Amino acid sequence: MSSAHILSTFEEALRELRNDALMMASLTERNMENARKGLFERDEDWCNTVIADDEEIDTLEIQVDRQGIAVMLRFHPLASDLRNVVSTMKFSVNLERVADQAVNVARRGRKLIARPPVPQAAELEPIFDFANLMLKDSIRAFADNDIEIARNLRERDRKLDEMNKDYAEKITNLMSTNVEHIPSYMDLIFTARFLERIGDQAKNIGEDTVYAVCAEDVRHTSRVEG
Repeated sequence: MSSAHILSTFEEALRELRNDALMMASLTERNMENARKGLFERDEDWCNTVIADDEEIDTLEIQVDRQGIAVMLRFHPLASDLRNVVSTMKFSVNLERVADQAVNVARRGRKLIARPPVPQAAELEPIFDFANLMLKDSIRAFADNDIEIARNLRERDRKLDEMNKDYAEKITNLMSTNVEHIPSYMDLIFTARFLERIGDQAKNIGEDTVYAVCAEDVRHTSRVEG
């Protein structure tokens, strides 16, 4: 009876921890959508909303971190239980970093809005969509312990890196003939880089999910294989 009670209590604490992390994920997805509206609809109000709402995500990240430490100190979980707690704490850290990048996108968006529009801004939308879908899928992989989705995020991150590189090269080549747009071009290049970093965080969530479920560290597999 005592053992069953302790197990039930740990599972309840873990469930609460994961629920708070998933609430944080929902807010992060909302911030990404607002950043999209601000950037592509040239709406400063949406950009300001992203920046203002980041504090709530930061607060939740601190809360998940404290809860995770409390769970480990109270229950001393081992093996898969410990991996689940640690992966949830790392999940929240990666989400907080995604939210920071969304803020960076919003801030660059405000700068772009203050200048005449450039057509190359629309060409950034596929990169945004790709990074945002990676984020959504990484959250789904974590929530459902879906190893297949989690593993696929690495290859998708390589694709996103290539998209960012190609876009940056194209914009850079335009600078010599469109000098008046150089400030906006720089903001677009930085925004693409922020989106690439969001892909990195999504990949990290996938790797942590694989480790939590399978006890398999896949972070440096490609280096070994290479």
